[in-house]
Amino acid sequence: MPASLRPMPARLLPALLLLPVLLSASGRLPIQEAPPNILVLVADDLGWFDSGPYGNPVVRTPNLDRLAASGLLVDQAFLTIAQCSPSRISILSGRYPHQTGAEDLHMPMPDSIRILPAFLKRRGYFTGHLRKRHYGPHADRQFDWYDEWETRSPDTFGRFLDEAGDRPFFLWVGFSDPHRPYQEGTLETPHDPADVILPPHLVDAAGTRADRAQYYDEIGRMDGHVGRFLDELEARGLRDNTLVVFLSDNGAPFPREKGTVYDAGIRTPLLFSWPAVIPPGSRYGGLVSVIDLAPTLLDVAGLETPASMAGRSLRPIFTDPSTPGREYVFAERNWHNCDEHIRAVRTARFKLILNAYTELPLCTPADASNSPSWFDLQKARASGTLTPAQARLFEVPRARVELYDLENDPNEYVNVAHTYVYAEVARDLARVLDAWMKDTHDFSPLQRRRPDNTDRITGVKFTRDIPPMYATDR
Repeated sequence: MPASLRPMPARLLPALLLLPVLLSASGRLPIQEAPPNILVLVADDLGWFDSGPYGNPVVRTPNLDRLAASGLLVDQAFLTIAQCSPSRISILSGRYPHQTGAEDLHMPMPDSIRILPAFLKRRGYFTGHLRKRHYGPHADRQFDWYDEWETRSPDTFGRFLDEAGDRPFFLWVGFSDPHRPYQEGTLETPHDPADVILPPHLVDAAGTRADRAQYYDEIGRMDGHVGRFLDELEARGLRDNTLVVFLSDNGAPFPREKGTVYDAGIRTPLLFSWPAVIPPGSRYGGLVSVIDLAPTLLDVAGLETPASMAGRSLRPIFTDPSTPGREYVFAERNWHNCDEHIRAVRTARFKLILNAYTELPLCTPADASNSPSWFDLQKARASGTLTPAQARLFEVPRARVELYDLENDPNEYVNVAHTYVYAEVARDLARVLDAWMKDTHDFSPLQRRRPDNTDRITGVKFTRDIPPMYATDR
């Protein structure tokens, strides 16, 4: 009998059965257990509605359309905060912003916090970061590779893939679009201001329409970058086993959107595409929080969720759209040009908001309050022509508690917190929000506060400095 056909000695069977374990222990992954590549694409200040997949018929996003068609679109995904750097740190760490110690704008992440790349390296991933950070040096050091890619260097992704070689990769891409400032010439064929869709809290005026059209143009430019990443993956034969995730870090940079816990600030597009696993054209309607994104990515990599993370894996929704969503999602707002201590809880139908600094009007981030849209609001305010929806932005004092019936008031303009019909809903959600604040060790608004560096009424930024806290005894 040829040697190749002889029965295997029984004494060798236990060793062969242990071979996958031995290979894993040595750091080499068995072929059948090799994890997928992970590419996370993060828009900067993209409102949830402002792309083709989410129903905007004006803004041109063929590559996001293509990405959505290839995988799963999440209808109701929510951020933990509507501020750039705290949002990204929250997503990467799997913690709510007040749990990270970096809840304010551009506050560096403490040395004690570990983020996704630190965990993924244990599974053999080569980790990288492109473009926008603002996390601080400790977070930066947890990535293997970093480059400031933009339109000048479209081949940077290819160089990253070359360096990754045969290793699975994790790449986080922080786009700078559609963040302000805006300028003409972003697209060869710009969007027509006459066609843009304006929410009722903005004034329908020429300046605001032109402002929104340029915002659409930057979305279009970002969409072109998304296409480059997808094309490179396909050209290298990596598309099927690469999980591509697309989301935004907060809402659009317009008044009563970015920097608020209204849906215009915290609702995000969320697309998952993994052709080897996720059926094309899928849609999920349950409530989702991005606090779950880090546990999800660890799960697809074959890793457990660490105790430090507050979320849970979303992987079941990749193949089963009937998977129940969250009953509640939570969000917050902290210092961003002005200090706020705002906390919110949302269900499928209702949202309750708790405001600490009720003696002051809502603070609009400085980039939005230095825009044509803001100037048109100021003109309308001076002439006494603000609508009730627009006037909400300037009301003083603010309500301590806001409650919105999202089924009947999706734009969150009519506060029903103190009406008899909704009294029980308000009480129940207030108890849920209070329990979440206690369970996550949230800090009191009396415990720390930073002075403003932007006027809340005029929007004028009077200093570029980030002021220190009045108290640091957290």
